[in-house]
Formats: sequence, C-alpha cells, structure tokens
Amino acid sequence: AQLSCLARLLAARNLTADFGSFPPDLLLFFDPSEVRAGTCREFYARASRGNLELLPRGSSRRMRLLRGALTCLGVRGSRLEPQQLGSLGALVCDLEPRSIATSGSAVLESLKPCPALTEPQRDALNALLLTADTEYGDPASWDSQTLQDLGPLVLALNQTTLSLVAEAARQDFRKSIAAAYSSQDHSQREKSLNLLRALAAASASSHPRLKRSTDGCESEPITASSIDNSILLFDYTLEQLDLCLSNDVVIENLKGLLEQPSTSEYNQILKGKVDQIFPLGIPEEELKCLWSLGELYTEQEKSQWTVTSSDTLSALLSPSGGQCEEYPVQQLLSSYRALGESLTGPLLQEMGSEYLCKLQEEQIQQIPAEAIEAAGQVNISSCSQSKKDELYRKAREAFVRSYYCQIRPYLGGASAEDLKNLANAGGAINMDLDTFLALNPEELQKLSVTDVKNLLGKNLPELKKAENESLVRSWVEIQFQRELDSVLGIGLQGGLQEPTTAATPASPTASARVTPTATTFSTGPTTTASATPVLTSVAITSPSTPPSSPVPP
Repeated sequence: AQLSCLARLLAARNLTADFGSFPPDLLLFFDPSEVRAGTCREFYARASRGNLELLPRGSSRRMRLLRGALTCLGVRGSRLEPQQLGSLGALVCDLEPRSIATSGSAVLESLKPCPALTEPQRDALNALLLTADTEYGDPASWDSQTLQDLGPLVLALNQTTLSLVAEAARQDFRKSIAAAYSSQDHSQREKSLNLLRALAAASASSHPRLKRSTDGCESEPITASSIDNSILLFDYTLEQLDLCLSNDVVIENLKGLLEQPSTSEYNQILKGKVDQIFPLGIPEEELKCLWSLGELYTEQEKSQWTVTSSDTLSALLSPSGGQCEEYPVQQLLSSYRALGESLTGPLLQEMGSEYLCKLQEEQIQQIPAEAIEAAGQVNISSCSQSKKDELYRKAREAFVRSYYCQIRPYLGGASAEDLKNLANAGGAINMDLDTFLALNPEELQKLSVTDVKNLLGKNLPELKKAENESLVRSWVEIQFQRELDSVLGIGLQGGLQEPTTAATPASPTASARVTPTATTFSTGPTTTASATPVLTSVAITSPSTPPSSPVPP
C-alpha cells in the first residue's frame, strides 16, 4: 500500500521519468501506460528485478506489467526469442502457457528461478519437454544427472513425463533426494516429499500390487542394509511398513530410520514401535534421536523424560531438530538442574533466544556467570523486560572486564547508572541505533544529552532518522532545546525552552511542586541558578540553613 501510494504521488508530480533513481520494487507500481517508448526497455529491465510477489498473482496490475513489457520488446505472437526472454527477468514467470510451449529450450532456463508455476504452465512445460526438442533431449534417455540438471523444474514434471524416465534413473535420483533430506529445512523437505511421491507413483505401475493382509510381511523384511539402500516410506505401504519392520531392527537402527524422508503417518508407526520397546520410559541415549517425533508425544509423556547430560538437552532443544518448539523447555531444564547439572555456554548458544526467553526468571538466576560469558552474543530482544533485566545482571557479572561489543546484546536490561558509566568510560562507544532503541525506556529518560552523545558516538546522526520514534520523542521532550542544539547539533526539535523570567521566592506556606522544567535555587550574596532537565522539587534555602530544612525568606 505504501509503495502504491508513493507511485501515485510521484506520477501526480510528474517525477516518474527519472525511474533509474527509484528501487525496482517501487517501479512495479508505476503505470505502464506512462512509460515512454524510448526508455521502456530500461524500465522493464529494472522493474523485473523487483519482488514480483508484492503484486498478487493474476492481478490486473501484474498482468499489465507483462503486457507492457511484451509490447516494448516487440513480441507479436506467442513465441519469444532467447533475448526477449532474458529481458523479461522475473516477469517470465507470468507467461501464458502457449508461450512456454512454443518458445523452445531457452524458456526452460528462464523459468527455473520462478517460485511456483500454475497448473496450465506446468502442463505447457511438460508438453515442451515431451517434444524432445530441448537441450535435455528425449525423457526416455534421461539419467539421474539429467533430473538434477532440471533443477526446480523437476517439481513440475507430471506422471506422463516421469513414467518415460528409466526406472534406474528414477531410483538413483530418489536416493540422492533422500541423502540430502536430513540437512534440509522444513520447506525444502516438503518439496522433497512431493517429488518422492511423484517418483513413487511413476514407479508403481512397474511393480505388482501387494495384496492386503494382516497376517505378515508380504515383501522383503526390512533390515539394516535395506534402510541404507531404500526409501521405506515409498517402497512400503504403511501397513506393510508396520508388518515388515521388526522391533529389533528399530532399536538397532533408530537414528537411520528417523533420518528417512517421513510423514506424520510414517512417524506414528515408529513411535508405536518405540513405545512397545520401552514401555517403562525411553532411555536417555535414545532421546537424542527423537526430535523428529517430538510433535507426537504429549506434554505428559515428555515430562517423564529424564535428562542428565548437556548433550541430550542440546539434541532436544536444538532448532535444527525441526520440532524444537514442541519440547517443554522449563520441565526439561528443571529435570536437568534437579540432578545437580549446570547450564553451560555452548548449551545456552544451542538453545538460542527462543528457549532462553522461555525460561522462568528463577531459572535465569541459576545460570552461572561463566556460562553467559562462554555463550558469546545471544539475541534477547524477544525476552520480556524483567527477563532482560535478569540476563543483564548476569552478563554484567560475567563481563566485568569486557568491552562494549560483549555486553551489547544485554543492554536492554541496563540501568541508567550503568549506561552513564558506559557513556563516560572513556571515548565514544558508537552504539548502533537498534541497540539504543532497545534500551529500557524508563532508564533512557534519565540520560543527559551528553550521555546520549557519548553512547552513540559516530552513530549520533542516525538519531535524527529516529526522531519520530516514541522512545526518542519522549526523551527529547524533557531536554532543553538549547542543549540539544549545542551538544548534539543534529536538528532534533521539541525540547524544553529555558525560563525567561526570574523565579519568584515561594511563600512560607507554599508546598514544593514538581514541574517539567524544575529548577533549584539558593539565596545568598552569590546566588546562582543552575538548570537541569531532571525532574525535582523547588526548595528555597538560606546559606546558614541545611538544605534539608526549607525556611521562609
């Protein structure tokens, strides 16, 4: 919405001609009809580098961009030349199916970066490949390397195309997918599973269907060697997987089984067998392997797990496990601590900010200072303020002799006194703006103009860019404008104006009053007035009277 509004504003002021100075994302919202013929190629080349996903697929604006680009490139029919395809950039992802089917081998390379193709586009791509008139040749001649070379386009292959590929090539390709599966993230695993399903479906016709039976395994029993050389989820039906996989093989090969490409149904069978093998509870050594089954265990079941080593705790809490959010971190840590174990720096690093911020404040207090120091920089921005305070106290203890770069991630819990000490430690520390804006708002208000200048150092000009942030605005409003101008000199506005008239002594019965521009005065022969933006009471004192005993003049 902001980009669209900005594009309309620029058009209303006739400022769209100099499109080269604008980011590609903004050009996506320009009106193609306003693009001049003489510069249209440069315009669409730049616009095509923008994030096309900012425009809904199939939207009129997105289709106008494609039509404008095709017209600019002189495309008259459905076929595009390689040079024209290259000039379209990301806009090629919206090509009509007939253009894909008729544009030859060059269109295949252009389509590879597309995040997704529509079903009609996939049909057109398969039709093109089935002509065998591409650099990949006849699908019947493809090997595993050809499938690899297709890259993302392999996800668009339909059953007709895949069934033409030799069985040996499909099998080799499946094994290569399975080998990479354990190191993939969630979205990559979903794509791998979809591809494996498609390959398995293409192979189904060449294998005799097994008769349904509950009496026993009708295929080859699963052994350690078959786990290494097979993709169980697609080589066995779920029923046969249960019948052909013995408990003995499970206990001896649990890690290998859990690294197989899997679905929740597949994992449910494995969980059932694990529960049969360990009816009285899962041994700690086996817990390290169970991260992929985490979502299948109830909170009650997880609470009964016994964790005695940091290795086990790391394995269960590691974000790389894929199901890390399913584990009750407080219960696991309580069990671990109850056995007299301490949290270590590597363990804190393994846990990361997500789990660190889920700890109770009492658990944070139990973290040894040396563990904080060994953990290095940990992002605590998502923690509550009270937990930031606790972690800061731990960090301050750990980094008694450390530099700012070590204490920086924990400054969100720093007091004003600590920030002042940091600011006046000797020389500017060049605090970055993100860290400054993450400081405790209440403590920031207690900092003087000079404190802020010393904290930010060479990054001081960045403060001007954040002057509309509520944190900055509220701080500016309690500083004297004269001091903001003379000390900072970056153009911050909105500070207090200094008093322009002399103060009138308070009456004997007047009570002290707090004002936003509070000033402290003292009477006597050498009366001076000092002003500070700190909120305080007004008191009138005599030179011979202690400051704590106000008296009438």
